[in-house]
Amino acid sequence: MQAASAFRFAQVTDQAFDWRLRRNCSVTPRQLMLFYASLCLVSLLIGVWFWALGAKLVIGFAGIELLAVGLAFLAYARHAADGETVSLRGGRLIVEQECAGRRERMEFGCAQVRIESCQRPQALIEVCGPGGRMKLGRYIQPELRPLLAGEIRRALRESNQAGRF
Repeated sequence: MQAASAFRFAQVTDQAFDWRLRRNCSVTPRQLMLFYASLCLVSLLIGVWFWALGAKLVIGFAGIELLAVGLAFLAYARHAADGETVSLRGGRLIVEQECAGRRERMEFGCAQVRIESCQRPQALIEVCGPGGRMKLGRYIQPELRPLLAGEIRRALRESNQAGRF
């Protein structure tokens, strides 16, 4: 097995290679919820203040605004944990994808799997085998996808040669 520094995207141990590709999120769903709660408090306080001054429509518009912002934050939070995981262990390449809480998983035998990367700039990496095919690389920059595909191919070759993963 090559030194771990030879792999840019993978976490390498004696028993496995792991690639974790995640969405780049600056705010966790919990932080977003706390921010939204504070936003609601401030908006409602302002709305109540204007209501007390006689401008009764302000509180209604504040409620509509908070509902719209809440729906946008909910859509963001549903996809904050999206990602792809590729693991090479026990002679198997395991590909998992999570999107909006829905998880999809496929396993491929190392000897039968093919890693295909198209030459088009926005094309995803395809993992093909007897069990089907999955597309990878949604959460990595398009120009880095060929490097990731090459890294997975190299790890597959090493595992087939070593016969130990």
